[in-house]
Amino acid sequence: MYRQKIIATILFFLFQLAVTTAKPVTNALNGRETIPFNANWQFYFAYNFEQGIKKETVNLPHTWNANEVLEGVAEYKRSAAIYENSLNVLKEWGAKRLFLYFEGANSVATVFVNNKAVAEHKGGYTGFAVEITDYVKPGNNSIAVQVSNAYRLDVIPLHGDFNIYGGLHRPVSLILTEKNCISPLDYGSSGVYLTQKAVSENSADLEILTKLSLSDAKNLSLKTTLFDQTGKEIRSITHPVNTGAGAGRTTQIKTQMRIQSPHLWNGKADPYLYSVAVDLLEDGKVTDHISQPLGFRYYSVDPDKGFFLNGKYLDLYGAGRHEDWSGKGSALTDADHDQDMELMKEMGATAARLTHYPHSKHFYDLCDQNGMVLWSEIPFVGPGGYTGTGYVKDPQLEENTKKMLKELIRQNYNHPSVCFWGLFNELKLNYDDPQPFIKELNELAKAEDPGRLTTLASNLGPANFTDLTDLMGWNQYFGWYGGSFDQVAKWADQTHQALPGKPISISEYGAGASPFKHIEELTAPEAKGRFHPEEWQTAFHEKHWEELKKRPYIWGKFIWVLADFGSGIRTEGDNNGINDKGLVTYDRKIKKDAFYFYKANWNPEPMVYITSRRNTMRTKAVTPVKIFSNLPDAELWINGKSMGKKKKNAMNTMIWENVKLNKGKNEVLVKGKSAGSTLADTCIWELQ
Repeated sequence: MYRQKIIATILFFLFQLAVTTAKPVTNALNGRETIPFNANWQFYFAYNFEQGIKKETVNLPHTWNANEVLEGVAEYKRSAAIYENSLNVLKEWGAKRLFLYFEGANSVATVFVNNKAVAEHKGGYTGFAVEITDYVKPGNNSIAVQVSNAYRLDVIPLHGDFNIYGGLHRPVSLILTEKNCISPLDYGSSGVYLTQKAVSENSADLEILTKLSLSDAKNLSLKTTLFDQTGKEIRSITHPVNTGAGAGRTTQIKTQMRIQSPHLWNGKADPYLYSVAVDLLEDGKVTDHISQPLGFRYYSVDPDKGFFLNGKYLDLYGAGRHEDWSGKGSALTDADHDQDMELMKEMGATAARLTHYPHSKHFYDLCDQNGMVLWSEIPFVGPGGYTGTGYVKDPQLEENTKKMLKELIRQNYNHPSVCFWGLFNELKLNYDDPQPFIKELNELAKAEDPGRLTTLASNLGPANFTDLTDLMGWNQYFGWYGGSFDQVAKWADQTHQALPGKPISISEYGAGASPFKHIEELTAPEAKGRFHPEEWQTAFHEKHWEELKKRPYIWGKFIWVLADFGSGIRTEGDNNGINDKGLVTYDRKIKKDAFYFYKANWNPEPMVYITSRRNTMRTKAVTPVKIFSNLPDAELWINGKSMGKKKKNAMNTMIWENVKLNKGKNEVLVKGKSAGSTLADTCIWELQ
């Protein structure tokens, strides 16, 4: 017996090596194992049978579009491909249930087990679970997934100003459970839903809804335990489970708790997280276990005063974010998500808009842990509507949109960072009117989650879409697609006056920029042209933030966008297929000047930064020198000679006018003091 156990352990270890990445395997003592299934997939395109199948070995996450943007390909590949792997089912799993969990397969996936189609999922940005218990046998089993990102009319997004990368672009896991388990099959959710009500500093009511998938076992009970951030048990409640007759039954159990003096989740200031553990017990032994994050908070949006978290005003500002990296497309690792979070934290953001689709689970976790308030949305998105010019009503498309909204909400229900559900971005009003359907989506969101607020992002005027959701957002680009920077102030005030009682936000504002293109005098570039100088983007953001910060009634201010990203419809800027409005370059290696402008204004960490530093070849002997800094004052030096000190202005900016450069190379140096230490920044400008 002892020898058999050793052999079984070795076999299990070898299996893990075959099908997992370096991530740890969940401890099996609670009856559930979650095993990463990301290594050694065989990948090939579905259409090249006549030429002979050319397979390559890939690890997940993976997309076949990763390098097309780098090659300047505007028309990226929208096709179908096959992923194959082998799953070794151990005899010891004979009594187990087996599920495959796909965090994201873009955008339509069909799952085959031993050459039998067992499931199809439509939508590339939400997770789904497939039970494969009845389709596998002990020993090796073939798993194949056909994935297509081909254009079709029944799956959102149809298109948009971003690339829909094909593939298994998020991780896959094998989940093992006992016959009775907490269901993984409820729209890809955890099966556990935490609803908080009547939250205050004094108390909070918590309802835990658990969905169970049961066999005919008896003597089942459900134990629900609340832990504080240190892991200390706060309260535990156990309920009996009535299994009833017959196998395959689903049921749900609600547990109610009242918490006295809860420690509130308070955004960046104090992102305190409890956890809720739900254990399914049979004869007193744990047979399944789920743990979920919990952050007690309450919030509201006032049409005149803005956003309030836990009764106190919080200015929500940050950026939209696409899951798209140079050379990786949307197939990102946890380290990539971590780096984007670090960029947001360095910038000093308090909020983020996750555009234009549900994002990776890991990033929601990061936002919970770092106190980032979120707007999260479904990919019901323009521009151009749904025939190239407008929305056309289609029952299949509407069914898919509603299903994706359910998946978005249920999969992210427990994240305290999520405060707003977004229902669409930039739809049109020609062809069929989408507004009746948007009302249906809003009703669905409220039925699924009455506690959160709904919003949308429009690029039309204040006469449209304003009675569909709790809140409003507008995408505005004054001074980029025509107009001037200062028009944002007039737009905001007029919209606020036109819609009394309606909370409004600016859901996108931004301008394109190349860190390799520069101007010495501020002149407007052509948005659709190739020349996007960095200085124009900086000036755009300086004026916009100057006006937006004065207006607390704008409940959210979201820059477009955190980092450059792939967009096949773009033929502008330095490269085709790139939207270059990011504050950071596509590879995250260069932070543009505008990034440091926001860092100076949003992040209290002391800093100094010389703007236009990359404009190294100068033609004008007399030039202004502009510094972004949150220090009280700083001193400028040119070629070792002091140009004197300047105090920061209201925008944390210092400008030395009419600075004279010498022919040839000039050393530009700025110094400032903070807490007894000296901060400095330097660059070289060469006068022609």
